[in-house]
Amino acid sequence: MSNDKSYRGSCFCGAVEMRVSGEPAAMGYCHCASCRSWSAGPVNAFSLWKPEALKVTKGADQIAAYHKTKTSNRKWCKACGGHLFTEHPAWGLTDIYAATIPDLPFKPGIHVHYQETVLRIRDGLPKMKDVPKEMGGSGETLPE
Repeated sequence: MSNDKSYRGSCFCGAVEMRVSGEPAAMGYCHCASCRSWSAGPVNAFSLWKPEALKVTKGADQIAAYHKTKTSNRKWCKACGGHLFTEHPAWGLTDIYAATIPDLPFKPGIHVHYQETVLRIRDGLPKMKDVPKEMGGSGETLPE
């Protein structure tokens, strides 16, 4: 029996519900143009999880997908258009948007793709030029 913490989330209208269990591999902010456009905001708050941590508990038939790039499979609700999560198969991780799991204590630890930022955030967290080396990036950091 596991004593992992679990969190419930949903799309904007509630047609799709999900549960995520355990602890995220990472939490932070993405500043890339794709995430900004997808989230309709100047920055996207992410929480990265192993795919098996995510269980869709209602409305799986209401989930649609879009592949802009081979590294991201973005999922949303067909009923309301609410964004749910993005699968990143090359990294073996799924980004479950922090806003869709309201009870998750969001504790960001990093900014990624800061070279593309349109909103400077001075919070003392590392600002990666792109992504960490272990994810295929340069591993370079930028000043706040």
